[in-house]
Formats: sequence, structure tokens, C-alpha cells
Amino acid sequence: MLGKMMDKPLTISSLIAHAARYHGATEIVSVETGAPVSRTDWAGIEANARKLAAALSRLGIKQGDRCATIAWNNRRHLEIYFGIAGAGFVCHTINPRLFSEQLVYIINHAQDQALFLDATFLPVVAPLLGELETVKHVILMGPGDAAAEGMIPGLLFYDDLLAAESDDFRWPEIEENLPSSLCYTSGTTGHPKGVLYSHRSTVLHTLGANQPDGIALSAKDTVLAVVPMFHANAWGVPYVAAAVGAKFVLPGPHLDGESLVRLIDEERVTLAMGVPTIWMGLLEALENTGSRIDSLKRSIVGGSALPSSMIPAFRDRYGVELIHGWGMTETSPLGTMNQLLQKHAGLSDAQKAELRKGQGRPLYGVELRIVDDAGRVLPEDGKTQGDLQVRGYWVVDTYFRADSSATTGDGWFDTGDVATIDPDGYMIIRDRSKDIIKTGGEWISTVELEDIAIAQDGVANAAAIAARHRKWDERPVLIVVPQPGVRLSEQDILRGYDGKVARWQVPDKVIFVDALPIGGTGKVLKNKLREQFGDVLWDDKV
Repeated sequence: MLGKMMDKPLTISSLIAHAARYHGATEIVSVETGAPVSRTDWAGIEANARKLAAALSRLGIKQGDRCATIAWNNRRHLEIYFGIAGAGFVCHTINPRLFSEQLVYIINHAQDQALFLDATFLPVVAPLLGELETVKHVILMGPGDAAAEGMIPGLLFYDDLLAAESDDFRWPEIEENLPSSLCYTSGTTGHPKGVLYSHRSTVLHTLGANQPDGIALSAKDTVLAVVPMFHANAWGVPYVAAAVGAKFVLPGPHLDGESLVRLIDEERVTLAMGVPTIWMGLLEALENTGSRIDSLKRSIVGGSALPSSMIPAFRDRYGVELIHGWGMTETSPLGTMNQLLQKHAGLSDAQKAELRKGQGRPLYGVELRIVDDAGRVLPEDGKTQGDLQVRGYWVVDTYFRADSSATTGDGWFDTGDVATIDPDGYMIIRDRSKDIIKTGGEWISTVELEDIAIAQDGVANAAAIAARHRKWDERPVLIVVPQPGVRLSEQDILRGYDGKVARWQVPDKVIFVDALPIGGTGKVLKNKLREQFGDVLWDDKV
């Protein structure tokens, strides 16, 4: 016998339909690319999302087709999130900071049929169009623009597409396990891997992420999403904001500290979300402007480690609580939040700040464990370190278009991190099992940097490591062994990266040594290099 309850599919269209019906007049504020701030509301977002769904259907987009975006956080991007998925298509957000070869690979691997662009990225994409194998429609996110049309023949315009549609499109019934969105992670060596989320996993993530010990967003809040909408679905906050009907503020391309301070004050933001480098810039801007950002109460910080000094700085000077979170593209992304327990109420601020340094404890819907090299589960005593693994309702099982599962034999996903977990479930990432560098919330592959260096004339060997950095958390440093008798300069080496990686991925420093430390298996001992050179950038001006 089955339960006798209604069986309604969990779909993304249900989130935006709820927002429009019960929070339709709640404001959406959007900083536009090259234009003033625009204002709409949840009813307007939903109406335009339905028009977009109708327009794409008329263009021949079919259920399951991928439609890509390369765009800032703005009103049109929000409409695209809901319009594409709500119609049964797949919203594929792309990181514009990727190198051109990676952009081409990702678009072709996803087999995107349509590509939405903010005007900022027209010069980036126009030279690549001849290499894009499946894209049939390129759509500029704005009104008609003759100059833009001259750059891309056949360019369509978002505002024109919507203006041609009536308001009678209705959201189709969609099976909840169908795909809704697609994000690629570059956090591993080799080609980026796609994570294909379902409607069900996304709605469950929305509900799970917004528990009282999670994001805890409500209709009384005004939320500022500084985390990019191309980065793991903006941590799911567009869906959470719709589910609760919060006022939503989208900062567009202006992510400098002073612009964000002004936006927080003008819109009375209560909750903000972003990576640590954003809040470092915000602190500096607050000192320069004298603002007290008195409306802001909480900030969710993730993407890379939260410097512990920032917690008391925001708390004591501005009354803002910084809350550390952890997740990854493969976990939709939220996995843990560092919220305190009842028993911690009597602790001093210093003791609470110590607890806040870690990544926190899992929300309902997520399970964590640590294992040794043989896969044996290790004790959660807060001291024993092991490989961090995760499973749950919104965790990847198989990468997009992959032949085999991404999980272990018993159904866990290996995160690639080394961590400890204490008896209360508080997790702290102690190191990375791989040596990938994380700078400002983005990954840089050491293997790729080393490969380019070693291919250069006069280089015998090279290793790339993460060096601590005051602004970016980590930046790449390259350790080079020249061939005997060869004299190389730093500029000789760095010129070799021109046209091979994005500029932000180029090493900050090159150090020449006679030999690299090699272990018993022939591998470079990068822990030894980090001990020796890990602080070489710390005193650099930022």
C-alpha cells in the first residue's frame, strides 16, 4: 500500500510560479551592463520567463536541449534561469573567466543549441563562433544594437524576442527527474566536467539549503547575490529567493567594494553572499567611505577559506555575522554551514570565532565521512584526517556524458579534500589531496601550469604550488629547474603562458632552483615546496 497524498512533481517552474502568485510585488533590483539600475518584481520576472520559454520553443528548442549563458548577475539572467528550466530545457551557465579553448570545449561538449550573452562578452565570443559546433542561435541580452549585430551575423536580441510573445504561455508539466541546469567544474585536471542537475535535486537543494541553520532567508529579507550566477547556480540563492519571495538585488558587473557598499546602503540589504575576496574589498571600501552598512546582518562566505581575522572585523566594527559555508559544483553546491549549536551559547566571542574557522556541519540532506587510502571509514574525533566524501539528495552521481559513475563502490562522492570531522559533525578542510590552486573562488590546475613551463626551451623541470595571498587566498608560484648551463629570467618563463591560459591563471612569481625534492615514488614533494616557498607572496602589496 502506498501513502495517500497528492503526487506533484518538484519542478523549478513551481518556485517562480509561487513567487509570482504570493510575492508578485516584491522588488527585484538589477544593475545593468552599461545602463542604470532597473527595477521589476517577481511577477514581472515570471511573466518574462514565460515569454522567453515561448520564444525559445518557436526557435525550435526542444525538451532537454541545452541553452548556454555567459552573463553577469542581472534581471535578464534571472529570467533566463527560470524560463529555460521551466520550459523543460536545460540552463547551462558558463564562467566567462575561462580561457577560450575551455569555452569552446565546454559549449561543444554540452551541445548547446542557443547562447545568451551580455554585451560585455561579445568580443570574447565573436571570434569563437566558427568553432562552436551546435550553437544555432546567439542572443544578446538587451535591446537591438546595430554595432553588436555587425559583430555577429544573425544575432538575435532578447528584448525583441520577448516583445513578440503574448502572455499566454503556461508552464508545462515536467517529470521531476528531468535535467534542469548544467554547470562545469574546472576543479580537476584534464577537461572540465559537467554536472547535470535535475528539477528534483534543485528543489530539494532549495528546501534543504534554506533551513534555519542554513541560509535562513525569508520574505522579510533583502538578499544581495555577489556570488556569480555562472558559479554553481549562484549557490542556489536565485531559487531560494523565489521560494520565499525575498527582495533580490543583482549587482551586475560592478563588484568593487565601493559599488557594493552603495548598493547595500541604498537597497537596505540584510543578507549578502560571496567569496572572501569580495568581503576583503568591502572592508577597505567601508573604511574609505565611512559607511556603517547598518542594514546588513549576515553574510554567507564560501568558495575558499574564510580568513579568521575577517570574522571579528565585521562583527565588532559593523555588527555583521560572517557565516562560513562549504560546497562544490558536484553538491549543487551547498554541503555544510557553520552555524552554532545551542550548547555554544555560553562561549566567549573568541571561542565562537574559533569554531567559525571551519566549514561547519552538514545540513539535512547531506552526509559526510572521512576515509583512509584503503577506503576504511575513519573516526569523527576532530583530530583524525582523511579523504572527505559526501552523499545526499543533491550530490552528483555521474558526470554529464560520462560512461561510469563518479561515486565510490558504496555510493559516496570523493571531494578531493582532506578533512577532519568532530563528534558534532563540524568539518574542517585541512588540505587538498590534489594540489589544485584556488584563487578568489576559482581553480587553477597546477598540472597545466607545469606542462606549459616544462615545454619551454631551457627548462629541465617545474612544479607549481599555491602560495598564500592576502587578497586572493592563494596564487600560483612556479618553481623552475633550468637545464644545465642555461640562464633564464622570470619574464622568459611568463611569456610562455601568453595565449595558453587566461591572464588570471599566470603564475605571480617564478623561482629558480637547482633541483626539486623527489619522493620515493618519483613524485615531486610539493608539501616541501610549500613549506619553503608558500609565503613568498605574503608581503606583496595588493
